[in-house]
Amino acid sequence: SNTNLRGREQNVLASPFDGVILGMTTLPAVSPGEPVCHIGRIKTSIRQQVERIVSQMNLGLDDEVSRFSAGMKRQVLLAAALAARPDLLLLDEPTNHLDIAAIEWLETVLSKWSSTLILVTHDRMMMQRLAGRIVEIDRGRLHAWQGGYAAYLRRNLDRLRVEERDKARFDKQLAAEEAWIRQGIKARRTRNEGRVRALAQLREIRRKRRDPTGKVRMGLESAERSGKVVVEAHQLGFAYGELDIVSDFSITIMRGDRIGILGPNGAGKSTLIRLLLGELAPQRGRVKHGTHLEVIYFDQLRAQLDERKTVQENISPDSDMIDVGGRRRHVIGYLKDFLFSPQRARTPVGVLSGGEKNRLLLARLFARPANVVVLDEPTNDLDVETLELLEALLGEYDGTVLVVSHDRAFINQVVTSTLVFEADGRVQGYAGGYDDWLIQRPAVGDEPADSPASTREKKVASPPVDAAKKLGYLQQRELAALPTRIEALEERQQALFRIMSDPEFYRGTGESIATVKQELEGVEQELEQAFARWEALEDLNSA
Repeated sequence: SNTNLRGREQNVLASPFDGVILGMTTLPAVSPGEPVCHIGRIKTSIRQQVERIVSQMNLGLDDEVSRFSAGMKRQVLLAAALAARPDLLLLDEPTNHLDIAAIEWLETVLSKWSSTLILVTHDRMMMQRLAGRIVEIDRGRLHAWQGGYAAYLRRNLDRLRVEERDKARFDKQLAAEEAWIRQGIKARRTRNEGRVRALAQLREIRRKRRDPTGKVRMGLESAERSGKVVVEAHQLGFAYGELDIVSDFSITIMRGDRIGILGPNGAGKSTLIRLLLGELAPQRGRVKHGTHLEVIYFDQLRAQLDERKTVQENISPDSDMIDVGGRRRHVIGYLKDFLFSPQRARTPVGVLSGGEKNRLLLARLFARPANVVVLDEPTNDLDVETLELLEALLGEYDGTVLVVSHDRAFINQVVTSTLVFEADGRVQGYAGGYDDWLIQRPAVGDEPADSPASTREKKVASPPVDAAKKLGYLQQRELAALPTRIEALEERQQALFRIMSDPEFYRGTGESIATVKQELEGVEQELEQAFARWEALEDLNSA
């Protein structure tokens, strides 16, 4: 497609299986009082497809959207898009408000998507798993990168380094020419009209140059150290009517702990936070708080922001000055650290984007010292750079951190332990972040294979190895040969990827396309089995 962006035309060709990160889209609209799907208005040929998608997402065909949470409404929009089986699927931030189970299910579905897929997302793990090509919009220009997210990070860093080098060389040349023209009469005596015209061109290039947008500069000031024990909860119980949210839950949170809270939408993650903070009284059990607690609480609903007031008034309603980090600062200067221009700082909050509101709430919270930071879904709508900065900031923070988030990469980077709302209603603790929980969590039960509630990572079956014995001669030979076999399979996998990334590939016959796809599936299955077998033999060899 030819995309005209701010007057600059760039040709971007999207072919099936690209997984490009680009652009905007509007999913099918659903009225608040309208049922999820009206089967009578949908072609009979896709009736089964609709019923299957709705069933997998645990939605009722006749449920009213007006009663759904934000996450459930997002699932309705996704179901509408997926059920149509379009040739081109465009998803704009599809993981916002979805819980981890729904995100994993969506990734599973999209990984098998046979048509062109274009994603706009800040979910780094989804990009890494799905995108075979990334298009970045930077200062009105499009930059396309083949390969996944990790490859993009490396190559884009190289691009920015080259850009900085060229910019420095240009600025040096411009400064030299400006110095020459300022010599006045001496310069005019040279009568070098070509040089004067060249200087005019350099000035025009500099005028049109768009420098990178500034990065968020945020700081988190620690308050007086809290007591060694921050929160002690014993046999907590809380229910809404007959629905148990927390039952017989006990925990001791120590100073410096970094705890992530995971679970499905509606499981009670925010309720648990409020119980631990004392904002909600438990119906059973008790909560005891430590001494000298200074808590800042990032609420996912942003209830602390007054949307009728301006950005500046939400930070400092009665003064143009604000105390930050032990010194007085003008509120406009402080807001510039969070990428709010003076004009934007005087804008009502109600017209801000979701990302701007999140940055404003962070600015409001980080303006005061704290020794306990509680973040309830802080990553929605934040760009990747701000996410990484927030991760680094929390990594250096010496206080206590509680995080509710569906951003798996964020959880991995920030927390050292997790509390998980399990399927049986218990809240179970695990060491480490999201990836560590995947390893430690209970085995998969008898849940439907493709439902959001059952999208646990499946172990690849490998030939059994007797752990009571050492490797025999044949097993040793098998172990020695596996790296070579894995390398060959990976080379064939990459070759098939290159074939399928060629637009000409999809102009071939349906039979030839199906043959390549079938071979790729077989190679990937063999590769998984080889890795699993290698791991099993290595474990036995080191026992």
